Amino acid sequence: MTVTIVGSQLGDEGKGALVDLWGGDADVVARYQGGDNAGHTVVEDGEEYKLSLVPSGAVRDKVGVLGNGCVINPNTLFSEIDTLRERGLDPDVRLARRAHVIMPYHRRLDNVEEEAKADSDEELVVGTTGRGIGPTYEDKAGRRGIRVGDLLDPEVLRQRLEYAVPQKRALIEDVYGLEAGEECDVEKLVEEYTEIGRRLAEDDMTVNCGDFLARRREAGENVMFEGAQGTLIDIDHGSYPYVTSSNPTAGGAATGTGVGPSVVGRGEVVGIVKSYLSRVGEGPMPTELKDDDREEELADFIREKGGEFGTVTGRPRRIGWLDIPMLRHAARVSGFTGIAVNHLDVLAGLDEVKVGHSYELDGEELLTMPATTERWAKCEPNLREFDPWPEVDWSSVAEDGYDAVPENAREYLDYVSGEMDVPIYAVGVGPDRAETVELANPFEQ
Repeated sequence: MTVTIVGSQLGDEGKGALVDLWGGDADVVARYQGGDNAGHTVVEDGEEYKLSLVPSGAVRDKVGVLGNGCVINPNTLFSEIDTLRERGLDPDVRLARRAHVIMPYHRRLDNVEEEAKADSDEELVVGTTGRGIGPTYEDKAGRRGIRVGDLLDPEVLRQRLEYAVPQKRALIEDVYGLEAGEECDVEKLVEEYTEIGRRLAEDDMTVNCGDFLARRREAGENVMFEGAQGTLIDIDHGSYPYVTSSNPTAGGAATGTGVGPSVVGRGEVVGIVKSYLSRVGEGPMPTELKDDDREEELADFIREKGGEFGTVTGRPRRIGWLDIPMLRHAARVSGFTGIAVNHLDVLAGLDEVKVGHSYELDGEELLTMPATTERWAKCEPNLREFDPWPEVDWSSVAEDGYDAVPENAREYLDYVSGEMDVPIYAVGVGPDRAETVELANPFEQ
């Protein structure tokens, strides 16, 4: 059995909480794309674990796999593993040998290129985390990348670096007019990353990912595929160019781990939805709360109550009403079999609750997103208002079940489920695993 967890919006939907909830029934949790730009927070018994690379299942003592679709900063990985061990956990993390490695020159170029965009044209700024994600994926596509398997063979590593580094040095010095530093020192890189490869080998951390997962499945084990970020920053199906460099949608689970599309398709694909919208970085956001002082005050209230600050960057997130055309798009692209709706408690006690039901563009009503970001930016939301619901004891609600959810909130949830044409599997009413109302377990469907 497989379950794939996909973000339905712009990231930050609370995927980690659901991976943690249902991960108890998984034997292996595999990340299939992204890198250490993908922050996720897991809360268990009041203990908060902030992770950016280690799969969320590590908190539940599951085998965690970083698939070939990921880009990996080994230093971040080791730091997170060591921190979890200091807190009494013993994470078992395996790396796909085909996964690409984020090198120091990738991080340097990420920041240099973003600054250059800002100087030339503010509209080109994507708002990256500066972690080297994009440049690493660029080298992957350009066949200049360093893969995890290369770290295990010093001679191969040297060959790869002697090919890649001169191009990076030329970019930094000749194109951007800056001075290249240790990030372009081949000897230093060979020494540092050979040592990293030695630790990976000694700890038996690397695997042939597709084969590893196939053998675990043949043994009858359950596998959960964990996506990072969200549908609207998918490089193919998101608001390009304000996107990440990989595919957070369900199709990425196959290519990013080495299992067949039929494996993912025969399993459950669960879309994670935040009950409102948030975004870190640039790009359109038709339902954003920003038009007047009242809307900005409301956005501030939701931001503070929901803790809407980037896990990796700490940047305050932009806030908006739930965008239903976006969710229809997400449900179609990934083929959701169910959804989980998080942060319902954050909207409690408001004087008004609205959603963007559709868009108005050139006199036409649109029920889903236009294909180009430029047209999406011109869309005006057609808002639909719902009766608000009161603050309640959400811990008691989680304990008592779905019928204890305030009636107006249930009407809101029924509407979302109906518009996406999929059932609700869970409702998050707080950050802790115990603060989730579970209607169905996807591993039992």
